Amino acid sequence: MKPPFNRIGDLVWEIPTSADPNMRVPARIYADEQLFHAMQDDMTLTQSMNVTQLPGILKYGITLPDGHQGYGFPIGGVAAFDEEEGIITPGGVGYDINCGVLLMRSDLTYAEVHPKVDELIDRVFSLVPCGVGVGSKIRLSNLELDKAVTGGVEWAIEKGYGWDGDHLHMEENGCMKEANPDMVSPRAKSRGATQLGTLGAGNHFLEVAKVSEVFDREAAKVYGITEPDQIVCWIHTGSRGYGHQIATDYIRVMEQAVSKYKIKLPDRELACAPIKSRESEDYYGAMACAVNWAFINRHIILHQVRTAFEQTFHKKASEMGMELVYSMTHNTAKREEHIVDGKWRKTVVHRKGASRAFGPGREDLPADYKSTGQPVLLVGTMGTASYLLRGTEKGEETSFASTAHGAGRVLSRAGARRAWSANEIIADLKKKGIVIRAASGKVVEEESPESYKDIHKVAEVSHRLGIGRKVMMSVPVAVAKG
Repeated sequence: MKPPFNRIGDLVWEIPTSADPNMRVPARIYADEQLFHAMQDDMTLTQSMNVTQLPGILKYGITLPDGHQGYGFPIGGVAAFDEEEGIITPGGVGYDINCGVLLMRSDLTYAEVHPKVDELIDRVFSLVPCGVGVGSKIRLSNLELDKAVTGGVEWAIEKGYGWDGDHLHMEENGCMKEANPDMVSPRAKSRGATQLGTLGAGNHFLEVAKVSEVFDREAAKVYGITEPDQIVCWIHTGSRGYGHQIATDYIRVMEQAVSKYKIKLPDRELACAPIKSRESEDYYGAMACAVNWAFINRHIILHQVRTAFEQTFHKKASEMGMELVYSMTHNTAKREEHIVDGKWRKTVVHRKGASRAFGPGREDLPADYKSTGQPVLLVGTMGTASYLLRGTEKGEETSFASTAHGAGRVLSRAGARRAWSANEIIADLKKKGIVIRAASGKVVEEESPESYKDIHKVAEVSHRLGIGRKVMMSVPVAVAKG
């Protein structure tokens, strides 16, 4: 049964509180007609309603234009909870804590890279382990792992992965200070000690791309994007087995907490505890460890990509201008201050498959981005475009400074495998001038471009709503998949 909804703007839909007596606030969905229609084919709208029934939720529950069914929250779901009265739920963060993305720019052009693109992607594929359960050449003791997740990306830089100052162009400067490894289970640590610097599988990818179009030249220049055909690199991966185990462990904890604190839930996948409870504090400390692990993971991969370019073009990465534009998270719960009903409120904002998009002036932004707003990285899939957006003041008001994180699936992995063969997809990509290296044909089939929503529509909704303004679009040249 489809929930009742009202259209309250060209790109804004609302499920009112009258739809269910347990709703505390309305559910807001930001989408055009086609994207909204797709959300009615699964449990997205029902999950959107479920989120609004959680204690302490502020203003409304939000589903972004890439929204689709997830665990607990819809993927593309955002909710802010009052710090005094609200809750924390792992279902609002997800299993892949800090699944996220980074963007690196370069001074190279497509004309320079194209003749060596096969050699380049082969080097990348050999330096960055890809695939389900794949291990790393890096092996850490539990003690060193705890130091890593406490120190964040600066730990990686001290170990020779990355450059001094890289962390300044990262969300949280590459380290959530609340990380508490004492709250991480031995099982999670054993998984995390052997996977740093690996890409994983699923929708994760590493992409060499060329700038196709620049929409906002002033902002693009601030971010180091200077011209079409400029080569950039995208790295999309998360916290792998470490974060997955932390999520698994604390979902069990929260299931017990629901009874303890007598919380009424519409769905057991939203198991939660009050923000100021011991259970939530423990989860937050463990979650922050996974956030930092994922920042480090992407940064080690970044280092390896720089190395691949150096070996291919026989120049130092610094000479090729291979500077980090930004590294950001998609799956987190974070303490933030937001204006609600005209007053600043202390909140915990859950973003599940959603990007933080702070507008200009926020203290959390890098010094050189304060006037422009936060870079927002909106990724497509292996045969489509990706977008660089920027955060806005309007987004602070409309979506708790959040916007979409990617295209969002429209076809299950099993359905995708039935629809296309790996050889067909690889041949089609080749016609588009895209070289791919993948750990298996199965993942190529599962991640076919047609399995995802139209990334251009998602970017356009964000842009027109003003929650993430378009700056640049890139298209793939070469892709590595797990």
